Amino acid sequence: MTKLLLNIFVKNNNNVSDVKVRQKYGTLSGGIGIFINILLFSLKLLVGFITASISVMADAFNNLSDAGSSIVTLIGFRISGKPADNDHPYGHGRAEYITALIIAFVIVIMGFELLKSSINKIITPENINFTTISFLILIISISAKLWLAVFNKTLGKKINSSALSATASDSLNDSIATTVVLLSLLISYFFRINIDGYAGVIVALFVLYSGYETAKDTLQPLLGRAPDPVFLKQVQDCVLSNKEICGIHDMIVHDYGPGRVIVSLHAEVPCDMNLLEAHDIIDNAEMRVKNKFNCEISIHMDPIATNDKFTNELKQKVTNIISSIDSNLGLHDFRITNGPLKTNIIFDLEVPFNFKYTDKEIVKMTASKIKGLNDKYCPVIYVDKKVI
Repeated sequence: MTKLLLNIFVKNNNNVSDVKVRQKYGTLSGGIGIFINILLFSLKLLVGFITASISVMADAFNNLSDAGSSIVTLIGFRISGKPADNDHPYGHGRAEYITALIIAFVIVIMGFELLKSSINKIITPENINFTTISFLILIISISAKLWLAVFNKTLGKKINSSALSATASDSLNDSIATTVVLLSLLISYFFRINIDGYAGVIVALFVLYSGYETAKDTLQPLLGRAPDPVFLKQVQDCVLSNKEICGIHDMIVHDYGPGRVIVSLHAEVPCDMNLLEAHDIIDNAEMRVKNKFNCEISIHMDPIATNDKFTNELKQKVTNIISSIDSNLGLHDFRITNGPLKTNIIFDLEVPFNFKYTDKEIVKMTASKIKGLNDKYCPVIYVDKKVI
């Protein structure tokens, strides 16, 4: 069914890196979500009036909020699909994250309202009138929401969309919540035990948890989360596939929304290489990464000494010293300046975030061990937070 809908409404649906294709995915998801949720809201509201069940009515208004969320999704994908302009030179892709965050707030607000209504129903319970039609409508609702969860999960995975993944999670929680409502009605009918208000509380808690998880997942890219380690490794391997590039460091990934990633890094090349040749090598590396990962990339060229025996031997000694302190440490941009009285040993020390020592402590430890090799050595160490 999902594949059929994609083939009908989204042309070239496999080209998920295309912003317009992503926009059509969002439009399809939002349109179907609006239709199904408004239909379920109407049916459940009818059942709620027939049965006088607060949990059914709560579930109905939960579907209404989902329809509103689908509208927000539609608007978000429309905005995120807009091209770059003077005010937004990197595009509008983060609107998709903001969309998911708005959905999360709507879910949380609705959850609190449902919780309040359910508690009131516990305090002042009313008799439940269970009917066959209400049973069938709730079964249909559970099935529809399960299908919608799978549908949005599939679309979310295909285009790597946090907004669609959030919508899928919400739909799954809705199906669970409706199952709880149905069980409460069955218990009330067969055992004459009114647990409608308590079922409403459970539904409300499901809604609140769904909102919390959605907010947590969407705040991270907005605040600036760490890049995907797999992506970093793939970019590293792609750049280093050129044998003239000796190493890379200082990789930074800027996420401006799905399909709008900008990467910058430093690539080490032999200092005695022809400048024009080195420039071509870097240009080719940039083009490979751009074409393979559909991202913008800027590579800074760092010349390093590769044929100087003394420099290479000293670099290996310093590397061993750093490894003896902690295997998670590293170095780059290693160079020396020899003088009559001292030898400056200059390098960037790669230190992981939340390391067991402070930057000042690790620099002092490293410098002390290097000076232990020779009194003439003068370490000049710059701390660089290690990403890869």
